[in-house]
Amino acid sequence: MKICNIVLAFSALFVLTETVLAQSRDFIKAEDAFKACEYYTAADLYRTSYSSLSQQSDKSGKTKAEILFKIAECYRLVNEPVKAELWYVKSLSKDTTAKALYFLAQAQKMNLKYEAAKDNFKKYKTKFPGDARADEGIRSCEQAQSWMSNQNGYTVENMRFFNSKSRDYCPAYGAADYSVVYFTSSREGSTGKAIHGATGQLSADIYVSKIDKKGTWSKPVLVKGTVNTEFDEGSPCFSKDFKTMYFTRCKRAKNTIYGCQIMEATQQGEEWTSEKPIDIAKDSIVVAHPAISPDELTLYFTSDMPGGKGGKDIWKVTRSSKGDDWGKPVNLGPQINTSGDEMFPYVHADGTLYFSSNGMTGMGGLDIFKATPQPNNSWKVENMGYPINSNADDFGIIFQDEQEKGYLSSSRSPRNDDDIYAFFLPPVKFSASAKIIEEKSNKPLADVNVKVISSDGLTYDLKTDKDGNLNLNLKPNTDYVFIASKDGYLNGKDRQTTKGIDKSRDFKVSIAMVSIAKPIELPNIFYDFAKWDLRPESMVALDKLVETLNDNPNITIELMSHSDARGNEADNLVLSQKRAQSVVNYLVEKGIAAERLVAKGYGKTVPKVVDKKLSEQHNFLKEGDVLNEAFIGALPDAALQDVAHQINRRTEFKVLRTDYKKK
Repeated sequence: MKICNIVLAFSALFVLTETVLAQSRDFIKAEDAFKACEYYTAADLYRTSYSSLSQQSDKSGKTKAEILFKIAECYRLVNEPVKAELWYVKSLSKDTTAKALYFLAQAQKMNLKYEAAKDNFKKYKTKFPGDARADEGIRSCEQAQSWMSNQNGYTVENMRFFNSKSRDYCPAYGAADYSVVYFTSSREGSTGKAIHGATGQLSADIYVSKIDKKGTWSKPVLVKGTVNTEFDEGSPCFSKDFKTMYFTRCKRAKNTIYGCQIMEATQQGEEWTSEKPIDIAKDSIVVAHPAISPDELTLYFTSDMPGGKGGKDIWKVTRSSKGDDWGKPVNLGPQINTSGDEMFPYVHADGTLYFSSNGMTGMGGLDIFKATPQPNNSWKVENMGYPINSNADDFGIIFQDEQEKGYLSSSRSPRNDDDIYAFFLPPVKFSASAKIIEEKSNKPLADVNVKVISSDGLTYDLKTDKDGNLNLNLKPNTDYVFIASKDGYLNGKDRQTTKGIDKSRDFKVSIAMVSIAKPIELPNIFYDFAKWDLRPESMVALDKLVETLNDNPNITIELMSHSDARGNEADNLVLSQKRAQSVVNYLVEKGIAAERLVAKGYGKTVPKVVDKKLSEQHNFLKEGDVLNEAFIGALPDAALQDVAHQINRRTEFKVLRTDYKKK
């Protein structure tokens, strides 16, 4: 934001030593221009003064560093971070102890050089450990990179209908249907003809544009009436009936600092006239950027008046009714205001306060923040994130009531001038992409019936294609259960929910279906040696079996327990039978009907046949190997034999029927 009386950032200004500079006319002029916030003019004069000084003795090195710092400051204050970075580097080359380190880091942050900026914030912290701004700068660099990697879903587009080659910023709606937009611009054709020493452009005026039935915005024109003058006018806002305009007027004169005032104007026909200042502070104080509350009883604004937290703060005045005078200014306090600048307030219809700050954790220069009022009269303040915010200055946001869309101002364009951007949050869309596969082979299963049950009471019956895929659009704030069924397979299930999710998303549903053509092993069923009591860690796997039986209510199963080949065969049969029965007992305790369950111990009579998965886990086994006594006895060492015996000690189940009906 390149306007003297509107954007004043904190700066550590150097007091130049009284050297030969005292006789330098250019330097004296530069100092006067700088004090009057005419930074463009000052930068040129400082450069001329430096060129003259550079031809003198090197003994003036300290003074050179001070002038270089002032040049960098000028470019910082007119929002040209690329030039500012260059001149801060030059300043530091002459004086490594200068506080230019902090402003160099700030400029690098705005130039998207986050790692370099973070390094310089750390160096600054070493030199000035008591300055909390260093830690804030480091946090900002780290957070900015995170925000850019995790966008907030908004789309931001340049509003070319409104923008010119000059500065265009601070839009405001001028009609209830959002068909009229007022904004500030310093383009050619403005009322003031003199070049502003702070910006290098014409004085700012208020312009208006209207949209037609085809959705095309008209060419912006100066508002009619007397609100625009030779001075700077801008940042308008309107009463609820759009008959009263509040705006900022900043007077200026060469090498002279004036404050800014909030003006109130009335619409008469197509003209805005009868403007008068709102008496808030002295003329020398900056009082700017008005924002009127929906009930028109609170006026928020930006000011550098005494009693603030540092830099520019956001204040408010209130009144009991629309006809009353405004009360005394009240600072919004430390939750909103910092030692930096807080500016450009905007009050949403729902009472949320939006504003810009360069004193909080942000991405670059000014960032837009959202402050939500809390029941205890405090504020919950949040950075709006990327891409609402950028590495540049972002400010002057407005919303359409009840919609996540509107306009904002930003200097993110390549030329670093302020432009107006449209933003909107696309409708949140949810979808599900399901893939159904066969559990053993991982091959897709075609023609699988998939029933989708949603928490809103609707049910969808779908079927996978030849590649095992299906797609479905989902609703917000809804739970979904996907149940896959196919003859010859156990039913499979997956759950998804869109509750609590505010960004569009495609949910990946993956269901692996298990064939019932062969016994199905239950992993992680453990017993103590020669015991049949289930160990606690076995309960997790059996609970999954309970879920499978509940998902497949028409099947009956046989629980099959196997031992290894060691020990007495008769004892192994008895032990395996008891182990199978312990599984059945557990399932009955969990509510599974006993008539659906059969326990059978097989001892060592059914050795394991190695499948593909086992062969991939153990390189001494190949698919198709039968782990009988002869095979295990032929293994080269006892360790491999123990592994094979462990594989044989297993619990499985096989499906006996698929037509069970509860009695």
